[in-house]
Amino acid sequence: MARKPRGWHPKGFYHIIVRGNNRQNIFRDKNDVDEYFRVLSFVYGKFPFELYAYCVMTNHVHLLLRSPHFHLGKLMAPLNRRYSDYYRKRHGYVGQIFQNRYYSKEVTGTTGLLHVSSYIHRNPIETKQPMVESMEHYPHSSYRYYFYGEDSPYPFLQLQLLPSLLPRGWAQTSEEYARYCREKEE
Repeated sequence: MARKPRGWHPKGFYHIIVRGNNRQNIFRDKNDVDEYFRVLSFVYGKFPFELYAYCVMTNHVHLLLRSPHFHLGKLMAPLNRRYSDYYRKRHGYVGQIFQNRYYSKEVTGTTGLLHVSSYIHRNPIETKQPMVESMEHYPHSSYRYYFYGEDSPYPFLQLQLLPSLLPRGWAQTSEEYARYCREKEE
């Protein structure tokens, strides 16, 4: 039976989640996270995309991205395949790494983008046992670039859009966007 094609359009923003099979850990240490970003950079070189928010947890990844030229499958298939190959080799793992291909949902409107990006950035503090006390202390999230006003180390990570979408009464800066994420759910 053929898979149902996923929706995609060039101007769409998508919340993508990739989860470990049976919710098992797929990022055991910083080396695994670094490799994921090496693979992400490789994929970007072949299929350019724009990433606005991310959070790499131990057993799943959240990405908020836009792919103006290529269907999401063009990005996600080599990303998942290459990372799986790396993980199996490094950890001597046999079997499926990821639970399904990936989850994707289109995010619409300014409010939607702010809500989803805030949700992604709040992930490390909203687990049953928070991984950190403050979002800026979590090393595997784009939140720290907004919080500290740092430049992106990756050509695909775009830090200008989300602050520009803040509602009236908020300055359109990275620091204000970080404050928005902190206060959004309080």
